[in-house]
Amino acid sequence: MKGFIFDLDGVIVFTDKFHYQAWKQMCDRIGIYFDETINNRLRGVSRAESLEIILEKYEGTLTEVEKAKLMEEKNGIYRERLTTMTSADVSDEVRETLQTLRNQGFKLAIGSSSKNARFILEKVGLLDAFDEISDGNNITLSKPDPEVFLKAAEYMKVEPKNCIVVEDSHAGIYAAKAAGMIAVGIGDASSYDKSDYSLKSFGELLDIALKYK
Repeated sequence: MKGFIFDLDGVIVFTDKFHYQAWKQMCDRIGIYFDETINNRLRGVSRAESLEIILEKYEGTLTEVEKAKLMEEKNGIYRERLTTMTSADVSDEVRETLQTLRNQGFKLAIGSSSKNARFILEKVGLLDAFDEISDGNNITLSKPDPEVFLKAAEYMKVEPKNCIVVEDSHAGIYAAKAAGMIAVGIGDASSYDKSDYSLKSFGELLDIALKYK
């Protein structure tokens, strides 16, 4: 194995609360019911697909232009909340594990459906921790399609079969397997039966890395 690809939200950082707050504020304004259960369905999918899930509760009809405006509204609220993030929002365990993997010669990349990945990494001081970033700005299909991970491997110049993906969502694990990569589940994905390995803590990733040195 030569490369590690990490989902961002739920693996490196935790911004779920900001997503929820932003979608909730938008939904409250236009009168769409939205709760934590619906929010959980949005994990790992694109902003456009998230909106379609939310609009299942909407009785009216929206044009593509109106949908685009809603997505921009949500993203504006979300980015405003992201500005409060600092380096304290990333644990020492995550930072030390990433540095150790790099010291061992592995290439590191982000594979995220978010279009705000680079902005978030800048806010928490981790932009330089990754060799490449594949995110919502360079893909046309979101997870469970493997495109975001295949792009990350391409950017790192590493064959997909030589990549390990770390994911917290079922859609992400499915995408990793579809890409022909080793799938490591953490958080919600740690008990997913399609995961090749499961992590109780981020630092356990070093034990997996040793198997492939």
